[in-house]
Amino acid sequence: MRESSLTISTLVGWGILGTGAIARSFVRDLMLLSDARIAAVGSRSLDSAQAFANAYRRDGHTARAYGSYEEMATDPAVDIVYVATPHAMHLENVQMCLIAGKPVLCEKALALNAAQTQQMMSLAAAKGLFLMEAMWMRCNPVIRQLREVALGGAIGDVGQVTADLGFIPAQPPKSRLLDPGLGASALLDIGVYPVNLAQLILGEPAGIAAWAHVSDRGVDLNTGITLGYASGAVAALTCSMTSRTSNVATVCGNRGRIDIPARFHHPNRFTLHHNGSSRTYETQLRGTGLCYEAEEAQRCLREGLMESPLVPLADTLRIMSLLDSIRAEIGVAYQADRDVPT
Repeated sequence: MRESSLTISTLVGWGILGTGAIARSFVRDLMLLSDARIAAVGSRSLDSAQAFANAYRRDGHTARAYGSYEEMATDPAVDIVYVATPHAMHLENVQMCLIAGKPVLCEKALALNAAQTQQMMSLAAAKGLFLMEAMWMRCNPVIRQLREVALGGAIGDVGQVTADLGFIPAQPPKSRLLDPGLGASALLDIGVYPVNLAQLILGEPAGIAAWAHVSDRGVDLNTGITLGYASGAVAALTCSMTSRTSNVATVCGNRGRIDIPARFHHPNRFTLHHNGSSRTYETQLRGTGLCYEAEEAQRCLREGLMESPLVPLADTLRIMSLLDSIRAEIGVAYQADRDVPT
């Protein structure tokens, strides 16, 4: 399905919903695109929105600042909204933008569970609007090339994927990363990357096993996942907010191996080992790599697409369902799991 497309000659006007660290990183990369501009910024605080808009002026243009998300979403200069709030707020924020008639690029994880994801998808379809999870890893040109190499037979039949991602966050008393009310979770914050890599290479698993260290507030902090596939392949995935981990990944087949260096979810290179020789594929990335998801969203808008072929909604829903199953294995639940609409 397609929606009405933008005129190719126009700048794409972005609305930024939320002014936290990820929004700042995204906008710095967005400013690398000559055909994009920040049209408006929405925050729960007008002062915060104004400071953000002032910090990211471009070519004499300052985005309009709003002290509410709703005002920003109704600004006629906004062609698409980037949602940068915590996971627990995504459903409300995304639905509000879609109801206002705005296409949406929403930070990962798209929602807290598959039911919320389906609600967003259904509303976007009903409104005829573009919706995309901001899974920047899938838009990274190195990851895209790696997938082509791995699935093109260079390492034979893929039998194993291993991927690890971890960091020790700063832990102020009100940290989003520790607050279950905001969807805090090593799995939803960083485990989505190992799971996405496995899905890109191996597809849908036939079996799941998982274990996690869960905090006394019900937040998974250190999680291990094993996925089994009908082909006989396995994936061993880890994510941690308690350990300084290697942050690397490997894809192994019966004829070779691909090594992805740290931090594997936004690499600038990978190395193919095959028949006793090695070849490194390397790409000079722009910015931090977030610009590629913005570029993809803009391409889709101009072509009138309702979803991105690089981050298809069906994959987003399948992965969210898989994360639901992993959370069931490790005993992590949200209020949203109990609020599933009937």
